[in-house]
Amino acid sequence: MANTELETKPSTAVDPHDEPSAEWGWHGGFPKATQAAGWFSVFACLIMLYGNHQGILSGGDGFKTADMWLIGIALALAIGLVHDVRRRRTAWRR
Repeated sequence: MANTELETKPSTAVDPHDEPSAEWGWHGGFPKATQAAGWFSVFACLIMLYGNHQGILSGGDGFKTADMWLIGIALALAIGLVHDVRRRRTAWRR
């Protein structure tokens, strides 16, 4: 007769005291979705430069504070995303 109980995991399993979510299941990340959402956010920040305010791309006479913030946030996001890709590629070397 077949046993209906689940086998126990080996001793190398995650201790629930270290990571409480291990008790109820998987607790990983979504690296591809995170990258996609991040690059969409960069694109959204840059597309907001063309809008109904009087910034450089909207027919204004120069940069406005909002333009500088949008460019700065988009740049910071892009740098973070590139750093994340590099960190994930070289993680196996450490």
